[in-house]
Amino acid sequence: MKRVTLYLPLLVAIITIIYMLYIIVEQPSTTNDTKQESVSVSSDNSPSDIDEGLQVGKLAPDFTLKGLDGKKYRLSDFRGKKVMLNFWASWCPPCRDEMPAMQRFYQDKDVVLLAVNLTSTERKKSDVTNFIKQYKLTFPILLDEAAEVSDRYQIKPIPTTYLIDSKGHIQYKAFGAMSYELMIQEFQKLE
Repeated sequence: MKRVTLYLPLLVAIITIIYMLYIIVEQPSTTNDTKQESVSVSSDNSPSDIDEGLQVGKLAPDFTLKGLDGKKYRLSDFRGKKVMLNFWASWCPPCRDEMPAMQRFYQDKDVVLLAVNLTSTERKKSDVTNFIKQYKLTFPILLDEAAEVSDRYQIKPIPTTYLIDSKGHIQYKAFGAMSYELMIQEFQKLE
């Protein structure tokens, strides 16, 4: 019995690493110099949809999600402001690692931070609220209960973060956890 309890955390860690490697291999490779293939996504048939997509330089696809606070958040309502759009889940180890830096970034900079929880992947909704309390998060937590927004943004792996300029265009994408320093560095490049 002692052997099983000793090896169980190791087994869970190995399975998590294998899963993350699988997701990374499935995700197209990107760096600051390489851009992902453009994907045209539209939420309605407005003329601006022509410029909409997931590629750096494209207009970020619009969406509306309900927040944990009960409010509705629409991405396009934040035009004129710099936005950090982050996709995460409470069970994700890199997401856990990133959250303290995100909270610090939110407190230190004049940025709109929208943290989209992949609610459809959570065991129960209370996992999200417990996570928020544990990390003392004060920025808006949006709930993607039907995975519509994460599907639209083709989220793999998590966390995935988009930095969006004041005109609504994607200027930076990060696959995996971002450090506070990287957040600052890329945020300073936004208009």
